[in-house]
Amino acid sequence: MANSKSTEEEPLRKVFNDAMKLFDKIENGKEATNSDAVQMTIKLAISKFEKATNLVSLAGVFSRNESLDELPTDTLEYLLLPALLGTLNLKLCGQPRKDVIHIAEIYFRDFLQRCKDYGVTDVEIPKAAEENDDKQSSSNIPQTNADKITAMVSSREAKIKRYKQTKELKEKLSTLTKAMESPNADDETKRNYFTTLLLNYVNQALDELNSIEEEKPLLEYMSKHGGEPKPKREIAPLKPVIITRDALQKAVYGQGYPALPTMTVEEFYDKRVREGTFPSAANIPHTTIQSSEADRDEADQIRKERLVEDDDEEERQRQRSMDEYKDDHRRGWGNRHNRS
Repeated sequence: MANSKSTEEEPLRKVFNDAMKLFDKIENGKEATNSDAVQMTIKLAISKFEKATNLVSLAGVFSRNESLDELPTDTLEYLLLPALLGTLNLKLCGQPRKDVIHIAEIYFRDFLQRCKDYGVTDVEIPKAAEENDDKQSSSNIPQTNADKITAMVSSREAKIKRYKQTKELKEKLSTLTKAMESPNADDETKRNYFTTLLLNYVNQALDELNSIEEEKPLLEYMSKHGGEPKPKREIAPLKPVIITRDALQKAVYGQGYPALPTMTVEEFYDKRVREGTFPSAANIPHTTIQSSEADRDEADQIRKERLVEDDDEEERQRQRSMDEYKDDHRRGWGNRHNRS
């Protein structure tokens, strides 16, 4: 069994809890999702959930050889990470919508697959429309009207069943949430709560995948007829990352996601250090939890990036002045202390 009692457990818990607070604020907030404040909160929450995902891998919390019963109770909610990242990515604005739903789809499929691997659910993960088209064309058997009607009926029945299940799960979650508020909640209650929460997100993930499939042809139509607004400047495409524990897992997941960039924990951490998201290991241990001041710096960086994306004249002028200052004042030139 994977060792969850590692030195990473405490910082992982804090990072995850901080991210969940932001997630709940976003989900329950009244402000418009496309507002600057909410978008900055969404990006900050995504960043923290990515850090939590990295720490999960570093701590070796999960193993593909385990079943759900073998997982410690306090690690069950970490299975939610791909679903939470998928939910947040769907809320991003200012990015090409086609890229946004592509990333979210990968996260939701990864979440469903992991839940199947651990026996949380036995639900059939729906195929993407393009996969069905490829399968149909390779078989050279045209789909008849009867086949289409049968598929529609099956889909409708599945939606009705899922709707009823979701209603029952929410009622059960409401009861379990109250039980979890008690300081004397036992292990059985906690496992029941987290398992129910996972099943609830399984249904949400299925609904989101269905909505994504319905949105794809609309986006395709809009792109052909100039309906989707073009960004004012070139925006770097979103890139999802499935975190793996080692090179072997990287190869395994790479087979399941051939179009998805995968990387080991070390590769992921090095990449984040280069981007400035994580501190350098030479200065600060990567297990160190960033303080609230660091969180403010991160939010401030996101705000600056937002201003640049929106072609803010004042921000551009500030950066231009800083560049000119650096050109005329090289680092260390002003320090003459103890020099001849």
